[in-house]
Amino acid sequence: MGRDDVLDRLRLLLGSHRWVTLTGAPGCGKTLVARHVAASAAASAWVSGHTNPTADTLVTACLDALGAEVAPGDSAAMALKRALDGRDLLLVLDGVDSIDGLGEIVNDLVEDAAAFRLLCTATTVAGRTHENVLRIQPLPVPTASQPLEGAAVELLLARVAAAGGHTVDVVQHDRTLRRLLRASGGLPSLIEQLAVQIALIGVSDVAPVGTMGEAVRGSYDLLDEDQRRCFRRLAVVGRPVGLDALADLCEVSRPAAVQLASALARRSLVEVQSDGRFDMLPPLREVGRELARATADEQEAMDGLLRWADRAIPEGYNTGAADAPWLAEVPLVAAAVRHAAADDARRPEAYDLANRAFSSLYTAMRARDAVDLLESVLDSGDGPATIGSQLARRAGICASEVRGTYEGLRLLDRAEQHASGLEDGARSLEFARNAAIRAEMHLDAGNLAQARADAERTLLLGQHDPYVVRQVRRTLMDVCVASGDLAEAERLGALIVDAPPADERWIALSARTLQAKVAWEQGRLVEAESLALYALAQAQELHEDRIALLADTVVRLVTGRPGAELDVDIENLPWAVRVVVQLQDARDLLAAGDLGRAAGRAADTVVLADSSRLGRDGVEGRLLVADALMATGDPTQARPSYLSALRRATDIPMPLRAADALDGLAAAAEPGTAAYRQLAGAAAALRAPRGAAGRTRPGVPYAAGSPRDCPSSWVSGGHLTPAGLAAVTDLATGDEPEVVSALGVLTRAERAVAELVAEGLTSRQIGEQLFVSPRTVDAHLSHIFRKLEISTRAKLAALMAEVA
Repeated sequence: MGRDDVLDRLRLLLGSHRWVTLTGAPGCGKTLVARHVAASAAASAWVSGHTNPTADTLVTACLDALGAEVAPGDSAAMALKRALDGRDLLLVLDGVDSIDGLGEIVNDLVEDAAAFRLLCTATTVAGRTHENVLRIQPLPVPTASQPLEGAAVELLLARVAAAGGHTVDVVQHDRTLRRLLRASGGLPSLIEQLAVQIALIGVSDVAPVGTMGEAVRGSYDLLDEDQRRCFRRLAVVGRPVGLDALADLCEVSRPAAVQLASALARRSLVEVQSDGRFDMLPPLREVGRELARATADEQEAMDGLLRWADRAIPEGYNTGAADAPWLAEVPLVAAAVRHAAADDARRPEAYDLANRAFSSLYTAMRARDAVDLLESVLDSGDGPATIGSQLARRAGICASEVRGTYEGLRLLDRAEQHASGLEDGARSLEFARNAAIRAEMHLDAGNLAQARADAERTLLLGQHDPYVVRQVRRTLMDVCVASGDLAEAERLGALIVDAPPADERWIALSARTLQAKVAWEQGRLVEAESLALYALAQAQELHEDRIALLADTVVRLVTGRPGAELDVDIENLPWAVRVVVQLQDARDLLAAGDLGRAAGRAADTVVLADSSRLGRDGVEGRLLVADALMATGDPTQARPSYLSALRRATDIPMPLRAADALDGLAAAAEPGTAAYRQLAGAAAALRAPRGAAGRTRPGVPYAAGSPRDCPSSWVSGGHLTPAGLAAVTDLATGDEPEVVSALGVLTRAERAVAELVAEGLTSRQIGEQLFVSPRTVDAHLSHIFRKLEISTRAKLAALMAEVA
């Protein structure tokens, strides 16, 4: 009411400026105005500064609101710039008063990320270069000589009716109403509280107040004791709360919680959000917290929240599915757990709850939420030895998925510290479980020798625990598939999938997908498809989203057909899973003839795999980049990618992927020449002892060679030798022209990025043209800057202009 001119001016400002700060006194309606503007924008994202009081937490909240994530090796600020760059979007930062360093971060965002618009609400301004300020005034209050009408009067009367009060006789109470409105200063929030009091006790008995705190206390005094308690405890929690949690918070039944929340909403003391949860405006919350300090509500509210969390989270440490209802309330669970962890006496309870929460979070592929929750408990101090060891180990698993493969090793060390106080048998079992996770990390990184060593250590230490034995056999099976030891992988698979207990079915289903890969490697395509489809169907039935997604990628790999319609947001997957899915997406695009997008998607996976230290996936990504270049008819550019894949596959070692690289190099050679026969023969020599089959790939015809044509020094024991690698490198690079110009050190992809930078395009715009992600563009730029010994886009554009 009465804000049409403010809305018009704000929209006009946002149409011509990138950053606008809406400022004014507390309670003047800044948030409501911002909501109206955001609702009318084509696209918007809303972030609350009240629940994110530091620059770091606010940037993280912005990434969450935009569905973006910080990749390993990235900074949160850089990730946010990429997420905003080029997007036609209004980002609203609500209530960002006194956040140290925020003005500088926001100014940099506006400078470095194009197109998006920013609206901040605050009682202060940042005073930065790009900031434009619109001050929102209180609603005009009628003077003694003006009629008793206008927006302030309309708001007062409307809120009286909404609170259940009788119609106010404006003529009879003219003087009283004028006195109350003058005291309110025209602040909408204060007017609302006066209206509630009028509805409850009548116009004549309401005392004029001049501050928000006085008005809220006046409304609070009119509540009954149960409603007051509910108000105080909601203020203490400080975040949106659903009805079930509210019932525990207030120690009442769910129907009673409905009545309490409804009463507070009618009195404008709480807001009902679109998802049915209840929240408070910051000025009201501050008053509620002040009132709670004189009571035991702070402790009792958090105790109630813990009771709710204890009931909502599954009982077992290994149970929980991706469709668990409590996953919609993760921030509330985290608040309860952190509260318990801060109390030495209740820390064991925090460890227990966090450990129980893990399975649901992990199955739902919310690894970042999981590691944030688990680390907050670990950082509070030591907990029970056995639970602490498992919890730290699980935190390590998640850290390796969201921060990089080896980022979890520190947490595994913490797990062993917890376990060191246990008796010998229990300690050995915990050490075995930690070794099993280390083996998985080494496997993902492509350090197969160390992965095998840790897996064998696990079998020795945990030989009496069936779960550990089955889990580590699955890891060993994966090692064998990667290293081309297909017969041993088959043997291990038979041991794993045989009648698994209920809580080990996920291990058996994972092994089924590996069996499908073995069958595919050996050319048994019908069997491979059957195994992968079975694993997919069973995983979907169990709501094991992670296994279902990985099984689906194997189905697509084997059949060449689109996969199941899985409800998955690839941008929010853990890196280890996302890269696997993106690799298969690139294969599908290549098979469909969409060569530009296939090459871009493959390049993305290389960048992500390298930054996350996912060594095996890096090999696969390089092979796909080379295949896409071959498909475009450019073998000269494909050879370096094949050689890079070959070197990495030989180091790991992944002999079957080395054979794929040799296939590509043979396809790039002149058919019938000695080089062609030797390269194809070497690929055949790597596959023959494993019973593996070669195959034509899109754009890369299969050169069916004979092991007899492979020079004897190239392959030994089923692996490419250093001499063989050197000989292949000489064959592939012997006829390449010498680089003569400064820009000649750039690859074709880097040259394409440089040319578009010279045209003034942003990273997002360049990515759209080249079918790669903005992150990949930035990775190319960092390589270009290093090669050319420059540090800015401007210098790169100048260099490009010189050679144009």
